[in-house]
This record gives sequence, structure tokens and C-alpha cells, in this order.
Amino acid sequence: EEEEGLETGFIYKFYKKIEEPLLNSSTKRWIFLGITVILLIGSMLMFFTKDVAVKMLPFDNKNEFQIVIDMPEGSTLERTALVTKEISQYLSTNPEVVDYQNYIGTSAPITFNGLVRHYDLRGGSNMADIQVNLTHKGERSLQSHDIAKIVRPEVQKIGAKYGANVKVVEVPPGPPVLSTIVAEVYGPDYDQQIDVARQVVDILKNTDDIVDIDWMVEADQTEYKLVVDKEKAMLNGIAPQQIVETLTTILREYPISNLYDEKASESIGIVLSLDDSEKSSLQDIKNIKIKSSSGTMLPISDLVEVKEVTLEKTIFRKDQKSVVYITADMAGGLESPVYAILGMEEKLKNVKLPKGYSLNELYLEQPSDESNFTVKWDGEWQITLEVFRDLGVAFIIVIVIIYMLIVGWFQNFKTPIVMMAAIPLSLIGIVFGHWAFGAFFTATSFIGMIALAGVMVRNSILIIDFIEIRLNDGIPLKQAIIEAGAVRTTPILLTTGAVVIGASIILFDPIFQGLAISLVAGAIVSTVLTLIVVPLLYYMIEKGKYETKEEKVILEETSSSEDN
Repeated sequence: EEEEGLETGFIYKFYKKIEEPLLNSSTKRWIFLGITVILLIGSMLMFFTKDVAVKMLPFDNKNEFQIVIDMPEGSTLERTALVTKEISQYLSTNPEVVDYQNYIGTSAPITFNGLVRHYDLRGGSNMADIQVNLTHKGERSLQSHDIAKIVRPEVQKIGAKYGANVKVVEVPPGPPVLSTIVAEVYGPDYDQQIDVARQVVDILKNTDDIVDIDWMVEADQTEYKLVVDKEKAMLNGIAPQQIVETLTTILREYPISNLYDEKASESIGIVLSLDDSEKSSLQDIKNIKIKSSSGTMLPISDLVEVKEVTLEKTIFRKDQKSVVYITADMAGGLESPVYAILGMEEKLKNVKLPKGYSLNELYLEQPSDESNFTVKWDGEWQITLEVFRDLGVAFIIVIVIIYMLIVGWFQNFKTPIVMMAAIPLSLIGIVFGHWAFGAFFTATSFIGMIALAGVMVRNSILIIDFIEIRLNDGIPLKQAIIEAGAVRTTPILLTTGAVVIGASIILFDPIFQGLAISLVAGAIVSTVLTLIVVPLLYYMIEKGKYETKEEKVILEETSSSEDN
């Protein structure tokens, strides 16, 4: 009676209509499995065709970003203030900007991101920061990353008029890094490292979607040394020390008092100095006169020799190795540093090197020595590589443990492999889900895939366990498969529904969207395919065993009836 009730149910009829033709026809079975394999391969190829881009984490929707301005070395504070003011005026026209603060000649209040990027060390007449505050994310339609993409070309256009390098710095969604893309150039000679780094900068400038390119190499700065001609000074009755003290007095500022205001939190210093207009050029200083022993006033130019030298550049070191840092960000159609860096190998072959040297490319570790030139990629790329590597290892461990548990329960090595077919089937839904939403495949997506593995294998276990129960009751293999699929469909759909409903809550969160897509799309597609594919695979590996038994039973029944 129970079997008759089952066979009249809607789920049984629907499931039998789909599964029975595949069980009865090997041609249809192979066509269906072939299509499934093609979908699986096609989904994996989407990573390589960039239809689904891999990224550590997507951009978060924050209420602020920062604009970093670097004027040419030696620029005056007034000129830096000029470009900062013009950029600020542009920002004030953006309806999404609530307010901003300008920090000229000094760094903005330090943040965790700024600490990692060493913004706390910024200072000088050629540097400025603008802290931009946006309307609350709940009150605007655009995400902060989209606003930054709109602002970037405009502020860089303003900066270009003054020769400034202007960067738009967003708050990172994950661990702060020096920059999204960081190239570390190592080599045997620092000047040659700079030459190689300059060529790498040119390559980055000609690469799509790479913006805010900068390097930690100062431009050549001229330094003027005033060397006292002791012989001339003594002939005029002027001690060399007198000339040095005079120049020091003129060029320095001397604090003489403080101005106190009852309403101010800090006192204001009063300094004594020569007006800037009288010491703004080398000629102004050379025209300064000093009194000789005879009472005549002699210009400094008669008593000193001016030597023009190029200022030594700062040498950065990492783990005792000299390095030239190149930084860049991603914005545009494809905002993942993974593909930008993977495409660099061919371009780096065009870098011109000194005779006898070659250029190596590293992704995870520093070069062991500096006898050759090396470009080592860092930044978000390295974190992405390390995180996906660790998650990949964790995924393999999970699969091995699941397999061992199933083998221990079923005392069989083949059946657990069939059950675990649900795991790659989930990848079809996961990848196509990311493609449909236009989302990055992120670290949270990978975590969702790992979490989904256990749920999907459970569905396979429910089906195969019931198949074996029916087989032990003497039901033919094909009938047992159809009954198992029909009976287990309801609890499997309920499990999948619970996963989908729970994950859909975070489907539109910028950071955890990948996790939600993996759980929702992966669960739906894997569930549908598991109900069809897993029973088919079980039938293919067990049909020889059970159909032979069924034939023997039929033969025995036939022979016994003939005897009677």
C-alpha cells in the first residue's frame, strides 16, 4: 500500500519521468553526463576568460576616502596649497561629498590603512592630504568605490596642471597593504635598480585598468653649498665663522615668544625671521652684505664659492636588501590585480638590462641574493595568493576527511566517490552565479564553497543510503533508484531551501556577497544535478553486480516453475 501511495504521488511521477529514460538508455545517459561535464569545464574556464574575476575581497561601501597629493620635490608650500585648494573646490561640487579637510605640508590623522602605507611619515612643503567624508551609505545610491572612480580622473587632471601626482586612496575591505599592486625591484646596483624600475613603471602605465602609479624614488634635487673662501675672507678682515653665522641667522627662524589666547587650546608661537621674499632665491642670498673690518659692506658672493650638487636619494631596504618600491591601484573594467600581474611575465621580457644580467619574477618570497635583477610582486596580490593557497589546502583536507568518514560508514571505496560527485557539481552553480551577479570570486566565495561541500555530500548520502535499503528489501536496482530519488527529494529540497533562505540575507552585502552567492547558487544547482547525476553514477558502477543477481533470481524462478 505504501508503494502504491508513493507511485501515485506528484514527486514520484515527476522524478520517474526524468530519471527513468536516463536509466533505460545508455545513449541518453552519456549525453546528459557529457553536457554536465561540459558545463563543469565551462564554469572553470570562466576564471581564465575573466568572465568571473578572482579577487581577495571586493571593494566595500565606506563613508570616506583620502586624496594624496605629491608635488615635485622642492615645491613651495604655497604652490602645494594652490593645487590642494583647486582639488578641494572640485570636491565641493560633488553632491555625495559632505565635507573635507586639507592637510598641507603634513599628514592627515593616521589610520590603520595609513599606518601600513606609511602615511604617518608624510611631511614636507611638496606634500598634502585631503580627507573626504561622504554622505552615509544608506542615503546615497552610489558606492564609495564608484564615487572614487568618478573623482579620480578629474582630480588627476587638476594635478597634472601643476605637475602633481594625485592618488585617490580608498579604505581597503581586507587587511591593509602598501598598495593594491606593489612591485619590488631588487638588483646588484641601486642606480641600475632605478633604471629597471623606471621601465616597470612605463609597463604599468600602458596596462589597462591600472591607475595611481607611483614609485618611491625622489626626483633629482639640486643642492647649493656655499663654501667660504678663507683666503678672501681673511684678506678683508672677516672671519669664516662670521660668514657662517650670518648666513645661518638669515636662513633660520628664531622663536622669541608665544601669543596666548584664552579661547585657544594651544599657544601660538612668535618667530623672528627674514621675509621669504628676501631669501627665496640663490641670488637673494648671494646679494646679502657683510661688514668687513674696514667698515665696508661686501656681498656674500665675493667671499664664498657656490657648489651645485645633486642631493643623494633615499635608499629603501627590506630585510637588509636595497629595494625600489613601485605602487599602483586597480580601477576600470577588470579591477583584480591577479590578471594584471599574471600578464606581466611577457611584458617584463622587454625590459632592457645591463649586459650579462637577467630579470627574474617572484610572487611569494624575496630573492635569496642580489646578484641579479628581480621583480617581486607584493600588495593585495600576495595576500590573494596566500589566502587562496591556504583555502585550497583546507578544501582538499575537508574532501579527504569526508571521504574517510563515508568509507568508514559504508565499508566501500567506490560508493563514497559517487557521493562526492555533488561537490564539483556545486562549482557549476557557484561560478555561473558569480557571473550572473557580475561579482568577483573572492575569499568569502571560496569559504562558501568549502562550507557547501558537506551539505551537498549529505544529499548524496541520503539518496544512496535509501537506494541500498531498498536493494536489501529485494527491490530491483532501477526501481530502487527511482524510489530513493522520489522519497529523498523532499528532505533534500528542505535542506537546500534552508541554506538558500539563510544565505540570501547577506546576498547584497559588498564583502559577504561572494559567500552568499556560493551558498545560494551552488546549493540550488548542485541539488538539482545531485538528484539526477548521483543516482546515474551509482547505477553505472553497480548495474553489473545487481542486474546479474536479478537475472539469476529470474532463472531460478523459471527453473522451479518448470519443475513444478
